Amino acid sequence: MATVGKAIKCRAAVAWGPNRPLVMEEIEVAPPEAHEIRIKCRECRFCRNPNTNQCDQSWPGKRLEVSSDTTSRLKCRGQTLLQYMGTSTFSEYTVVKEIAVAKIPDSAPLDKACLLGCGVATGYGAALNTAKVANRDGRNQNWVEQHVLTVEPGSTCAVFGLGAVGLAAVMGCKAAGASRIFAVDLNKDKFPKAQALGATDFVNPKDHDKPISQVLAEMTDGGVDFALECVGNVDVMRSALESCVKGWGVSVLTGYNDSQDMSTRCVQFLAGRTLKGSLFGGYKSVDSVPKLVSDVMRGKLQLDEFVTKTLPLDQINKAFDLMANSEGIRTVLTVSML
Repeated sequence: MATVGKAIKCRAAVAWGPNRPLVMEEIEVAPPEAHEIRIKCRECRFCRNPNTNQCDQSWPGKRLEVSSDTTSRLKCRGQTLLQYMGTSTFSEYTVVKEIAVAKIPDSAPLDKACLLGCGVATGYGAALNTAKVANRDGRNQNWVEQHVLTVEPGSTCAVFGLGAVGLAAVMGCKAAGASRIFAVDLNKDKFPKAQALGATDFVNPKDHDKPISQVLAEMTDGGVDFALECVGNVDVMRSALESCVKGWGVSVLTGYNDSQDMSTRCVQFLAGRTLKGSLFGGYKSVDSVPKLVSDVMRGKLQLDEFVTKTLPLDQINKAFDLMANSEGIRTVLTVSML
């Protein structure tokens, strides 16, 4: 190709500061250097461990802002641009580390596959991989063999927050065979979509004069088997844990929050409840994303319900406004490649 080894100029949405609209700019994307799309992955202790999807090269800190240990490949107006989450995909071209790439078929629908980069995979996998929700007769053999929990018939789940992650968690609970799925949110307008994806009950905390954990306990004879928190609010995290039945209830946190401490009484754990965290739904991206894309292409994983609007890249600020105003679930940005 004519661009091999050369810098590429293209358009990108650039954030010049916090709480400011993104600006469409022409940027320069330098060619890849060592350890970018060329090295063998699965080298760190996390990648080699089948019990986690973490990677030493992707979490946490400034490794997510640059292509190598010290530099970025992106420049604009003479300034170096940091790469958000190591990818910077609000650009027509980008350079990423090999760990950020998963190979999918050329025929894969990119307007659907893009949803698997975080949101949908996070919620869906949190139910299937992290919570390990079992079907109604408890026959999740892999789970039983791991001695985590033997579920009694009629597993119940509660999903807190009905954004894209929460709705995907609802879908994951249904796929796992849960018999009753409570969708918990302050916005009643979100329930029809949750119901379409598998929710059986809607609970709005504003409709009750008691803690939501107590409400769910009364509706489920002591609490749900699984609670998935998809908000990132520490109060909701506590409510999700305390909504679980004592003895075997499992609560999974997917909402991101690194600025506040979560608190609850120690007796919640002494009573047998388990609290777990989940990043990217427990999926190992290089291996799992191609499989998820295959499920989409075979019709096993339906993503149409999540796309509520499609806009060109240069209308990215409108897309952020829609998100901030809770208008829709996901807006897909299209990139025109000349």
